This record gives sequence, structure tokens and C-alpha cells, in this order.
Amino acid sequence: MTGLAAAASLTSTGEAVQFWILGIVAVGGALGTILMKRAVHSALSLAGTMIVLAVFYLANGAYFLGVVQIVVYTGAIMMLFLFVVMLVGVTAADSLKETLKGQRWLAAGMGLGFGILLIAGIGNASLREFNGLGEANAGGNVQGLAALIFTKYVFAFEITGALLITAAVGAMVLTHRERTERARTQREQSEARVREGKQVPPLPAPGVYARHNAVDIPGLLPDGTPSELSVSPTLRERGQVRDVSGESLAELKALEQRSEDWLGRSAEDESGPPPSGGPGSKEHKEGAKK
Repeated sequence: MTGLAAAASLTSTGEAVQFWILGIVAVGGALGTILMKRAVHSALSLAGTMIVLAVFYLANGAYFLGVVQIVVYTGAIMMLFLFVVMLVGVTAADSLKETLKGQRWLAAGMGLGFGILLIAGIGNASLREFNGLGEANAGGNVQGLAALIFTKYVFAFEITGALLITAAVGAMVLTHRERTERARTQREQSEARVREGKQVPPLPAPGVYARHNAVDIPGLLPDGTPSELSVSPTLRERGQVRDVSGESLAELKALEQRSEDWLGRSAEDESGPPPSGGPGSKEHKEGAKK
């Protein structure tokens, strides 16, 4: 125990502060994983706990393990969990009735037994001094981890991979639905739309000619009245359609008048003054008056 006390006394203040702050965050994320009602929120809480564990690995010199914790577990496996949850569609509205009676008590008993075994194992651990990373990383950090994973813990590694594959396959099976009827072709859909009397051609676009193209401004029909079909029904229900019957129409008429005047002057400028005595000249107009 003297070796453990001596090693603990070497811990810096910054490392101790980091441990206590991140430890609280990790425990909070673990509790959120269990207590959250929504499965997606639980998965995100577990992802936060995994990120904190990666920081602990990096702080203790296990750089490769910390990077793997973020890239593989948080970035790949947790995203796979979220992918499976969203495919299956687990929500808080799902039935909470037990399909097997007594499964909650069984789960509580198994959890209690696992906790007792964990505490007993830690209490009986005979650790007199810290070995450090020198012996574990004698042949290299990556090489040491590879030797442990593919020799001593190869069975657990393969079981974990099988569980992940099973989750993905289960999500596809649960979300797959067999089509009970033949899909209609585009021609059949068009014929059904005509028989039902629905809008067959495209709807008119919103906007008042080329002056406004906002979606809440209805387009104008040839007689100057606004077209209701040019505005979304949602905007009409909300009363968010802007009125274009008053000032906008007056401005539009003034703009058309200015355009006609400008086009008329441009045509006169391009054609030039009429020849003397010809139609349209001053002499011709005076003779016509006489």
C-alpha cells in the first residue's frame, strides 16, 4: 500500500482537477444512458461518456487507445447504435408492458450480482505497485494492444463484432416490409388523378409578374385578380398571404404605362422624323386640317 500512496502523491493538481471534473461528467452520462426516456438521448449520453474515457486514456499516455476510443467506439459503433435505433423507430410512446413476467426483477438480480462480483474482484486485487507503461509498451503501444486483442481476448473481440452485425441485420429485418400490391406506373397515376378531378397541370407560380417572386404573394390572372392556386394552402390557412389588389396593382399599371411611353419614344427615335410632306409630317397634318 505504501507504493500506491507514493504513486498517488505524485499526481499533479491539474490532473486531479481533470479527473474529478471529467469523472462527474462520465458518471452523469452513464446515469443519463439509464434514466433517459428516449433511446436517442440515451445513446448520446453514452457517447459523451465514451469521449470522457478517451480523454482519460490520452491523459495517461495511451494515445492509440484514446484515438481508437473516439474513432471506433464513439464515431463508428455509437453511430451504428443510433442508426439502428432510428431505423427501428424506438420512441417513448412504445408499450412499456412486460412481455415476459418477472423480467425486471430478473434484470435487477443479475445487475446486483454483477456489482457484487465486480466489488469483490476489486477488493481482492493484489496490487502493490504500479507497473507503468514501460513493460506494457516494451514492443510498442500498438503491437502490445494487438497481441492482447488477438491472443488473450480474441474470443471477446469476435463476440463483440458478431453482436454489432446482429444489431444491423435485426434493424433491416424489423424495418423491411413486403409489398402486398403492384406499384402503379406513372401513366396509371396520371389517369387516376384525372378521374379524381385533381389539379393535372402544374400550379401557377407565385409573384406579381416579374416585380415580386415571394411565396406569400399570389400571382395575378389576366383580369387582374389574384390566383389562390399560386400560394401554398398552408399560408392561406395561416393568413400570411399578402394583398396585391390595391397599391400593388396601381404601381403595376403605372409601371406598364411608363414602359409603353418609353417603348413609343424608342420607336420614334429609331425611325427618325418623317420626311417633309409625307404622312406624319407637320405639313401633312396642317393640310389635313385645312
